[in-house]
Amino acid sequence: GSVDDSRREITSFLAHVTHETGQEIDGPSKDYCDENGTQYSCNPTIGYFGRGPIQLSWNFNYGPAGTAIGFDGLNAPETVANDPVIFFKTVLDQQRTRSSSRLWCNNLECDGANRATIKGRVRCYTEYCRRLGVVDP
Repeated sequence: GSVDDSRREITSFLAHVTHETGQEIDGPSKDYCDENGTQYSCNPTIGYFGRGPIQLSWNFNYGPAGTAIGFDGLNAPETVANDPVIFFKTVLDQQRTRSSSRLWCNNLECDGANRATIKGRVRCYTEYCRRLGVVDP
């Protein structure tokens, strides 16, 4: 694409990382285990809260990401926070596995749910566009 397309893509990535990094500060205190999922069963001693630049969370996300990237997502999700290569591979895996229309939304935002969170994500994007000189966000 054009230089502007590249700038928009970079600003989108930075905005989502900024937005997601602040989302689950209290994550360890919450239960991110879908106990109905049998394919990626929870380890009862593990917390599946958000980690990584795009907040990988829930057992049904850690399991397949671990398989695809090469770490034990169900029994060692902290690898995402402790291994810088795995940390960034989670972004590439999410990009590879999600459809483009849902690439940068999570289950609480897709399909227009949680409008306040969506607006926060858009604010991050437009601010990065302003800082990086993107003329047409």
